[in-house]
This record gives sequence, C-alpha cells and structure tokens, in this order.
Amino acid sequence: MKVEFFRHSLGKDEEQSLIDTLRGVFLTSGPVTREFEKAFGEYLDCRHVIGTYSCTTALFLCLKALGIGAGDEVITTPMTFIATANAILEAGAHPVFVDVERSTGNLDVQQLSGAVTERTKAIIPVHLYGHMCDMRRLSDVARARGLYLIEDAAHCVEGARDGVRPGQLSDAACFSFYATKNLTAGEGGAVATNHPELAERLFILRSHGMDKAAADRYTSAYRHWDMPLLGYKANMFDLQAALLLPQIGKIADKLKERTRIRRRYDEAFSDNPLLGLPQTLDGTAHAGHLYTVWAPAGKRDAFLAGLNREGIGVAVNYRPVHLMHYYRKQFGFGPGMYPVAEEIGERTVSLPFYPGLKDEEVEAVIAAVQRTLSVL
Repeated sequence: MKVEFFRHSLGKDEEQSLIDTLRGVFLTSGPVTREFEKAFGEYLDCRHVIGTYSCTTALFLCLKALGIGAGDEVITTPMTFIATANAILEAGAHPVFVDVERSTGNLDVQQLSGAVTERTKAIIPVHLYGHMCDMRRLSDVARARGLYLIEDAAHCVEGARDGVRPGQLSDAACFSFYATKNLTAGEGGAVATNHPELAERLFILRSHGMDKAAADRYTSAYRHWDMPLLGYKANMFDLQAALLLPQIGKIADKLKERTRIRRRYDEAFSDNPLLGLPQTLDGTAHAGHLYTVWAPAGKRDAFLAGLNREGIGVAVNYRPVHLMHYYRKQFGFGPGMYPVAEEIGERTVSLPFYPGLKDEEVEAVIAAVQRTLSVL
C-alpha cells in the first residue's frame, strides 16, 4: 500500500469560501483577511493578529519592527527549518545557536544564559513538532536580560504548556500556513501579539510602509496615505484568508483525529528498542503537527530508503541548520558544536500524520516501519 507523506484535507467549505471571495471585490488584503485575523486572534486569545505572506516574513517583520538589525545577535535553535535562522540573517542580525533538549528537541533553556552577550537582542524559540518550549522559563530569562522574545510557532497553532499558549508570554508568536501545516492556505503566515504598538508597526511594515491598507483606501471616499516607515511586500491576501477561515472552526476536531493517530503510533513504537521517540512532557498539550521518530544511530538513511521501498512517504525534520553548507562557510560552524541537535538531526524521520489518514494506512505505516527495522 502506498501512503503519501501528506494529503491536505481542504474540502467544500474552503472551496466555497474561495469562490465567494473570487466573486467579491478584493483579492489582495481586504475584508476576508481582516475577518481571518479577528477569528484567529479570538482562537489564540491574542489581541492582535497580522496576516503575512509566510511565517518567514512574519519572523523577519517582527525583527525589523523591534529594531533588530546589523550588529545585533539573536539566539535560536539549530534544530529547526532553515527559515528561522535565515530570517535573522535577512534582518541583518547574527544568529547564535543554543543546543536542544534530548527529550523534546526544543531549545535547552538551561544553556541559554551562556549564549547571551551584550549584543544579544532577542530569543526565537521554536516549538518543534508541535511541543511547546518552556515559555515560562524563557520569559523569565528574557525579562531578566532585557531581551525580546519571538516564538516560531509554525508547528504549534493548537499547543499549550503550563497553561500558556503561543503569543501569551512573548512579544509575538509567528505562525505558518504552508502546504503541510495544520492550518493551510498553501502558503501564508501570521503574527499574534498582545502589544498594540508592535501590531501597528507590523501592519505598516507588511505593506511597503504605507499607513493605510487597500481596503481602507478604496472602500469609501478616497483617502490619501503616507509612508511613515520603510516597509516590505509581505501581506496576506484575501484568497489565502478565504482558505483559512473555514478551517478555524475545525481545529479541535482535526486535532482529535491527529491525536488518535499519534496514540496508535505511540502504542506500536514506544517499546521498540531500535526507535527513539520525542517525549511529551507533563503539562503540555501537544499540537500534533509532525509525528517524528528517531531511527537507529547511523542507519537513518537506510531506514528512509527502506520505507520508500515499502511505499511510505517520509520526510526529515530537520538536519541541523549550523551544518548547512552556507552556515558552515559563512560562520565557521562544524560538527560537534551542538551535539544533541546533531544526534537528533542524524536520526530524525517524520512519518505520515494528518487528518484523513485511514486506519488501514496507519497500520500499513506501522508494519512498514517494523519490517524495515528488522532488516537494518
């Protein structure tokens, strides 16, 4: 049986929402984008949401809005997609990596203080796979050191930890609506924040620095606009928002479906001595974005190849950022600098995991994993 790594679950509701928007006036940022921003903010219990073209642009805009740039350092994790660190570079700042927890793959808060210098301006934790970082401790460190805290919550729309949700203890939380995300528009992103001044700057920065959006300029008598800041082309548009809006009401049901699949995988794999599994720590509500296992040391690529031969779609989330060619060449990073991230990066394999995955497909994945492990 062939099992795709991912299949979206967009249906008639999303199709109708898109058609309705196409029949309306606005295709760019307009009333549907505003409606999505309001609905997503209510879901997150955050006062302000600013839709962006992607999570990468959301991270970049946050750094620029907070005045972070040349000469500044931003601490983040090497166990993430390259976009997290790339956004720091694109803002003109310098990424500083801190190794990760062996149990979760998230940034190790205990190692954080040793990475802070007089040039450090911000911390970007990443809620890997959908498991939230320890935001209470991170917030304490950030406040004590006078640092901004920006969450990369690309995996973590539904997550919570110790009663805290994304955006509630940070300056801002950034989300992704990429093709494989729990909420998807193919591409898209958003920033959630409880800080009105930051929200206003983000609103201006996302559309070239203009102080009025298209909907404000053209839905009534024409009003002149000004450019108080040098901005960027980074806005969400109504076609993206049209796909996202109907999904908000389905978040809980989709999470239940993924949780059911995750429990079946856990049941099948938790006692297998050849596999490692990231832990879900006490007090954590896992967002369930990815189901990732850690293959036997030194045998990950053979494991990938075996699963592919079995017809199982797989992915690697992630190889450590600091070992990418550009980062090695540009900054002199090399093996051994962040050993836990490197160990995870050499073993990590993500399995098919999404709403709509049929029971027989889940069982086919489990059987393929077990057969492949038996011959490694």
